[in-house]
Amino acid sequence: RIFFMKNLVKLTLLAALLLCGSTTYAQKFGYVNSQELITAMPERDSALSKYQKFAQDQQSQLETIQVEFNNKYLDYQKNAETLSESAKQLKERELQDLQKRFDDFQQVAEQDAQKMQQQLMGPVITKAQDAIKKVAQAAGYTIVFDVAAGAMAYYNEATVTNILPLVKKELGIVDKPAAAK
Repeated sequence: RIFFMKNLVKLTLLAALLLCGSTTYAQKFGYVNSQELITAMPERDSALSKYQKFAQDQQSQLETIQVEFNNKYLDYQKNAETLSESAKQLKERELQDLQKRFDDFQQVAEQDAQKMQQQLMGPVITKAQDAIKKVAQAAGYTIVFDVAAGAMAYYNEATVTNILPLVKKELGIVDKPAAAK
């Protein structure tokens, strides 16, 4: 009889802990598509515009070098038979130097483009992350998954809340109405 009472008390305490634990530590899970959020941010459009201008300038400079190379190459081909051996070698070195300048510039331009993209998009991404964090903390979410990352194999949408509308509201982003049919 004492054994039965001890087990009953233990079971009752265990049940109470489980019940209290599940309500006290109820966890809220949310998800957001950060790519969709960033696409909706006006700052992204400004950054994209600046990046495109930068890329066009780089492309223009590359085209200038390419045109110079093509002109000198055509001149070399047209006059190759009449040039002395030393003049041919000089022209060939000129062409090689131009090709190297083009290759070097192209490599540096790619690196500069990556840096520029990071400089322009970094603050936009940080602002989006900060807004997601602020909304998640204010609403009491334990975890917010980013579906744009694609790392989740499965999630049940019925048990996880899409916080994208809340984050857009936090950032003052108003969805544009759908076009009339």
